[in-house]
Amino acid sequence: MSSKELPQPERDAIRVETVLQALGEPVRLQIVRALADVPQGIACGEIDLPVTASTRAHHLRILREAGVLSTHTEGTRRISKLRRTDLESLYPGLLSGVLAARQ
Repeated sequence: MSSKELPQPERDAIRVETVLQALGEPVRLQIVRALADVPQGIACGEIDLPVTASTRAHHLRILREAGVLSTHTEGTRRISKLRRTDLESLYPGLLSGVLAARQ
């Protein structure tokens, strides 16, 4: 089974204002919290969200394009995972703070 990574910014192109904007939406925060519990990644359809499939795809794309997560295909599935190492390197403590914040 082949795997293909979807387009995402290189580490040096990730900007804090874009990351914060992406994280400033409740559904996207829910996605980030779900991915934080599964370091190896999760198929986008397996994240329990109160939105339609197209809205889910939109939120995942926003997070990917901001550099918050990476997504690759495995057959017909899209697997997403947090870019913890990249975010921690660029903005130490940001992701930990977001994940620790009250819901």
